[in-house]
Amino acid sequence: MEHEGKSIYELVGGEDTFRHLVDIFYAKIEADAYLRPMFPESLDEGKEWQFLFLCQFFGGPQRYAEERGHPRLRMRHAPFLIDQKARDLWLNHMLNAIDEVNIQSPMREMMRNYFERASTHMINYYAPDELNHHA
Repeated sequence: MEHEGKSIYELVGGEDTFRHLVDIFYAKIEADAYLRPMFPESLDEGKEWQFLFLCQFFGGPQRYAEERGHPRLRMRHAPFLIDQKARDLWLNHMLNAIDEVNIQSPMREMMRNYFERASTHMINYYAPDELNHHA
C-alpha cells in the first residue's frame, strides 16, 4: 500500500511504529476475556508474526515472506472459531491501537479500512440464528 509514492510503512515511522502497534494490540488481547482463550498461552510468536506481516503488508521489509512464505491468512486462522463477536472485538482492539499509536490521516484511514475488510474475511463461524443473514 502506497500514498504519494511512499509506503504506509515509511510514512507512519517504519518498524518502531509497527512494533508499538503490535505491542498495544496484544496488550488488549491479553486483557480480553473473550478473545484471550483463542490465543496460545505465550503470545510472543503471534506478536512476532503479526509484526513481520504488518511491516511487509504496508510496504516494509519482506521478512514475513522470507521466513514463512505466503501469508494465507484465512488458512492460518481456520483452526480457530471466529464469529462476528470475535471479529468485532479484535477489530476494535486494532482500531484503538492505531489511535493510541497516533497514526495520522490518510494512512490511519487506509489501515483502518484494511483491518475492517481483513477481519471480516476471517469470520468462519456463524451461529445458527445468524445463518439467515448471510444466505
